[in-house]
Amino acid sequence: MNVMSTVRYTKDHEYIRIEGDVGTVGISDYAQKQLGDIVFVELPAAGKVLKQGDEAAVVESVKAASEINAPVNGEVVESNSALEDNPALVNEDPEGGAWFLKLKVADSGQLDALMDAEAYAKFVEGLD
Repeated sequence: MNVMSTVRYTKDHEYIRIEGDVGTVGISDYAQKQLGDIVFVELPAAGKVLKQGDEAAVVESVKAASEINAPVNGEVVESNSALEDNPALVNEDPEGGAWFLKLKVADSGQLDALMDAEAYAKFVEGLD
């Protein structure tokens, strides 16, 4: 059974992959390339309620520390503990296995304001 998932992107290079009412949040491949080697990830606890734009996680690279913001309102249902043990996964598979957290989405209407993959690709092209 292949459930179609929807992926949306923010201008801050976070993505949210929606499956049902849960969104998986992480950073784009573009973002991990900009950050360089990831050395530390701080993740939120399950149950934390976030508003769109709130700091959801922190990622530190050899160059800088960056906030990962919640793309939409929601409650954290899970964090990817594998990243705490091996933050370099973010460089290897940012839009796959190296997700940061899963949110139970409170307002799916907020997704409409985010970019789809095509719009995000154009946005990133304009940054170089």
